[in-house]
Amino acid sequence: MRFATYSTYEHEHGHPTRVAVVTEDDTLYPVPDVTSLTDLIHSFGGLSALLDAGTAALAGPPGPQVSQVRLLPPLQPSSVRDFVAFEEHVEGVRKAVDGVAGVPEQWYAAPTFYFTNPYAVYGPGEDIPMPPGSAVLDYELEVAAVIGREGRDLTPEEAREHIIGYTVFNDWSARDLQSAEMKVGLGPCKGKDTASTLGPYLVTADELEPYRDADGLLRLALTAEVNGETIGKDLLSNMSWTFEEMVAYASRGTVVRPGDILGSGTCGNGGCLAELWGRRGEQTPSPLKPGDTVTLTVEAVGSLSNTVVEGATPVPLPVGRRRTRERP
Repeated sequence: MRFATYSTYEHEHGHPTRVAVVTEDDTLYPVPDVTSLTDLIHSFGGLSALLDAGTAALAGPPGPQVSQVRLLPPLQPSSVRDFVAFEEHVEGVRKAVDGVAGVPEQWYAAPTFYFTNPYAVYGPGEDIPMPPGSAVLDYELEVAAVIGREGRDLTPEEAREHIIGYTVFNDWSARDLQSAEMKVGLGPCKGKDTASTLGPYLVTADELEPYRDADGLLRLALTAEVNGETIGKDLLSNMSWTFEEMVAYASRGTVVRPGDILGSGTCGNGGCLAELWGRRGEQTPSPLKPGDTVTLTVEAVGSLSNTVVEGATPVPLPVGRRRTRERP
C-alpha cells in the first residue's frame, strides 16, 4: 500500500492534516480519525497492523484526488540516520569535497552513517531555501527505509521485520559549507542542516518484495532530473549493503524505534552533482541556484520534486578566539 499525509483546504480556518491510502488512480482513502502517520506507526508497531488500517480505509468512502490536496512529508521522523552505501558515490564525492581519490579501505568494514536534522524535513512540492552562507547547493538521490517496530542488537534477518516501508529521500547538501566544516574532523554540520525532503508516499515494505534480487537488494531504477534534464541514473541494487544489514548495524548497542528513518546514501552515476564534479574536475553541471527544480524518481516508490528559492542571510559570528590557556 501507499500511504500519504496531506493537508486539505476545505476549512476557512486552518488546514487539517489527514492520512490516507493512495490507490492506483491517485484517489485518497482517509484513515478514520488519524492525522499523523508517525503516530499511527507508533500505535501499531508493525507492518501487518498498518496494512489492516489501510484495508479498513479502503472499505470506507473515497476522499479527494492527490491533485486536489497539498502533500506533506509522509511522516515526521524520530531520527534520521543517513548511510553512505554506494561505492561509486564515495569515489566521486571524496574527490570533489576532500580532493582525495579512491575509496578508503575502512569504508568496506561497516555501513557508515551520520545523524542529520529531523527538524528540517520538507515535503513534495515545497520550496527549498538556499542554506545561509552557501553558494554551492546539491541534491542527493536516496531511498529511506522507515522503522515500524522497536529493536536492539538485531540480526539482518530480524531487521527485515522491523522495516515498515520506504520513501524517496533528497538529502540536500551545501557542498562549500560541508567541505570547510569537515576539515575539522567532524561534520557535515551546517552542510547538511537546512533541508531534507521525504515523499511523496510511504510505500509499505511488502510492495517492494517482488523487486528483490538474489542478494536481497531492491532492484529499483533511480533517476535524477534538474529542470527537466536527466542528470543521473542508477539502480538501488548497487548498494553495498542491504537495508536489513544497515538496520542491524544501526541497532548495534542501541535501539531503533518506530518512525526512525535510514537513508540508503546517495546513488552513483549522477545521484548528486558533487560526484560528477569530482570525476570531471570542474563544476559541471553547475551548482543549484534559486529557480532550479529537482525531480527524483524511484521505481515503485514515486517522484519527488522541489524548487530551490533564496534563503536567509547568515547571522554574522566572530571567529574562534585564540586563548592564552591560562590556568587557575
